[in-house]
Amino acid sequence: MIDLNPADPNHPDAPPTAPSQPGAEAPLDGVAPDSMTGGERAGISTACSVAEAEGEASGERSAQFYRRQFFFGPFGLRAIWSLLIYLAMAGTLVGGLSYLGHQIRQAGERAEQAAAKSGKPEHPVHTFGFAPKPGQPMPMPAMIVSEVLLFSSFFFFSWIMATIEGRPLSAFGLGGERAIARLLVGAFWGLLAISLLVFTLHGLHLLVFDARLDHSGSILFWGLIQLFAFFLVGLSEEYIFRGYIQFTLTRGMVAVGNLFSPRHARTIAFWAASVITSAIFLLAHKSNAGEDWYGLSQVFLIGLVFLLALWRTGSLWWGVGFHMAWDWGQSFLYGVPDSGGLMQGRLFATHALGKPLLSGGSVGPEGSLLCVPVILLLLPVLYFTRPSPLPAMEADI
Repeated sequence: MIDLNPADPNHPDAPPTAPSQPGAEAPLDGVAPDSMTGGERAGISTACSVAEAEGEASGERSAQFYRRQFFFGPFGLRAIWSLLIYLAMAGTLVGGLSYLGHQIRQAGERAEQAAAKSGKPEHPVHTFGFAPKPGQPMPMPAMIVSEVLLFSSFFFFSWIMATIEGRPLSAFGLGGERAIARLLVGAFWGLLAISLLVFTLHGLHLLVFDARLDHSGSILFWGLIQLFAFFLVGLSEEYIFRGYIQFTLTRGMVAVGNLFSPRHARTIAFWAASVITSAIFLLAHKSNAGEDWYGLSQVFLIGLVFLLALWRTGSLWWGVGFHMAWDWGQSFLYGVPDSGGLMQGRLFATHALGKPLLSGGSVGPEGSLLCVPVILLLLPVLYFTRPSPLPAMEADI
């Protein structure tokens, strides 16, 4: 029997269904669009708009997250950006001062050449002592002013970076516990170390004291003014080379330390940064008159000792005191060359004997091979020094 009116659309004899019209809406959850109320349609439209807005907000949050990750890390502004800002300021200062000194020296050379051609006395070029001729010591007033300008400039740069990064200025080495005591203890060991080295060289006939120079009643003045000058030298050099740069390189290398040992990541980062800052310290002394590569290796070694003092005491004050007394002992008290230079107002006239590798030659005692064991004797001194914590690397942001 044939069914003339099949109800099942899948029946083989069912009539074909009409094709769907363009733009016709498909039923939603089994409900035909035509049968939906106006409220139901509005609800569906609102839900779609909310989902679309949430998707856009989520995408914007993701973009902000990745932008923040690019500039900021676990310790605030990433070290690479901090160093670029800091080095841009420092490079501008150093480049400007170098250019100024070069122009002053050139002016002096032109005056000498003009005097030689004309046969007339040389017209003096006023350098105020900031560009002495090779082999001549920088006058004390010029030395003091230059060190004050250097320290003040780098202190100001560090203050700018502390403000940007949201961390205390004391984090860069001039905070810590018992600052005055650390300074005086460092000065004691600095004077003791240079005295041990000088008397060893003298006892081995590698250093000769020729005469005490006559300063009459001004000897106390020269001793005090040089002590103040070398305090500024120690303060500026320690702060420039082992202050902000050491701190920032350390926090930037914690990720490297984590690759080797997450437990000791900060220790690894500190000493990796120390090698870099000590190398910079070496290169900064390369232009000193009379300096050689052996003397520079001693500079690198003493730089690491100063960093050990920073690691052990939590501040730069021990290193500042040692640096001050070491330089003062060489330059004023014993009258020996300091990195190849002799200072105005020294107490004694001296000269080296024998092979420069042992005597230090024109470099001075710190260029002697015998300087190494003296420096190494400082390791147990620092080991038994009462420790203090290093500043935290986390920023207040």
